[in-house]
Amino acid sequence: MSIYVGNLSYTVTQDDLTKVFSDYGTVKRVQLPTDRETGRARGFGFVEMESSAAEDAAIEALDGAEWMGRVMKVNKARPREEKSTRSGGGNWGKNSGGYSRDY
Repeated sequence: MSIYVGNLSYTVTQDDLTKVFSDYGTVKRVQLPTDRETGRARGFGFVEMESSAAEDAAIEALDGAEWMGRVMKVNKARPREEKSTRSGGGNWGKNSGGYSRDY
């Protein structure tokens, strides 16, 4: 399981998050998603810790804590939702719209 960390400063680094969370246990991985176009941090991240007890301790201590001038939102990350494929919508390539050829 991983921890969602929201409302982060846009200047936060993976090392910054690792240092903060390591007070509660061993940090296995930190992810800071970035904007595709600008490359800038998006203001949230994910932290994976070695044990669920360490995750629970970090969530309890850090949710609502002020850090780097912002109040963090820290909770268990929800599983990523599958993006559905587009279906329906339009008749592209089908001979069923607009004009008919009645000769």
